[in-house]
Amino acid sequence: MTVSLDSQPMWRHPAFADGVREMAGVAIGLGAWGLVTGVAMVKSGLGVPLSVMMSLLVFAGSAQLASLPLLAAGAPLWVVWATAFCVNLRFVIFSAGWRNYFGSLPQRRRIVLGYFTTDLNYVCFLRRYPDQRPQEGQEPYFWGGVLVNWVAWQVLSMLGIVLADVIPTAWGLGFAGTLALVGLTGSLLKDRATWVAAAVAGCASVAAYALPFKLNIVVSIAVAVALGVLMDHQARALKSQGEV
Repeated sequence: MTVSLDSQPMWRHPAFADGVREMAGVAIGLGAWGLVTGVAMVKSGLGVPLSVMMSLLVFAGSAQLASLPLLAAGAPLWVVWATAFCVNLRFVIFSAGWRNYFGSLPQRRRIVLGYFTTDLNYVCFLRRYPDQRPQEGQEPYFWGGVLVNWVAWQVLSMLGIVLADVIPTAWGLGFAGTLALVGLTGSLLKDRATWVAAAVAGCASVAAYALPFKLNIVVSIAVAVALGVLMDHQARALKSQGEV
C-alpha cells in the first residue's frame, strides 16, 4: 500500500526534495512553453481576466494552444471542446499508468493529483519508479515535482499574459518545452524494447499527422503502449521457457 504520510508533513520527506530537484532541471523549458501560451491567449482576443482563469483552471498547454485559434475564429463551442478533449486523450492512457501507483488513495485525493499531472511529471515519475507498484516515497516525490511544474508554468504564463503586447510570438519559445520533453523521454530509452517502442511511436505520429484534432498524438501513444506490452509479454514467455 502507499506510504502513510500522517506522521510528517509531505514536504519534509526526502523524496519531496528529489522531486523538486529533478523537475527543476526542465522547469526553464516548461516555463518558456507557459510564457508562449500566456501570450497566445491574450493575442487571440481572450482578454486578461479570461486568460488568467483559463491558465489556472485548464492547466493544459497543448489543449489551450489547440483551442485558441478556434475561439479566435468563432468556431462552435462543441468543436472547441472536442478538440481539447482529443488533444488530452493521452492522459487517459497516462492515468492507467498512474493507477498502478496511486489507485489505493481516496477518490478525492486522486482527483487532486489528476489536476496537477502533466507529461513531464509522468516521464520523470516513470524514470524514478520504473516498477509500476506502490513504493515508499512516491507521493512526496510526485508533489515535489508537480509543485515546481505548476509554479513554473503559472508564473511564466501570467508573465506572458501581462507582457503579451511586447513579446512577439515569432520567438518560438514554445519549442523549448518540446525540447525538454524530448530530452526527458530520451533518458528513459534504456533497452531494446523502449527504443523500438519510441521509434514506432514517432513513425505512427508522423504517419497519422493528417488526422484532425491532433489525434496522431493519441494514435502514437496507443501504438507504443500496445507494442511495449507485447514485447514485455514475449520476453516473460521466453524467460519462463528458459526456466522450465
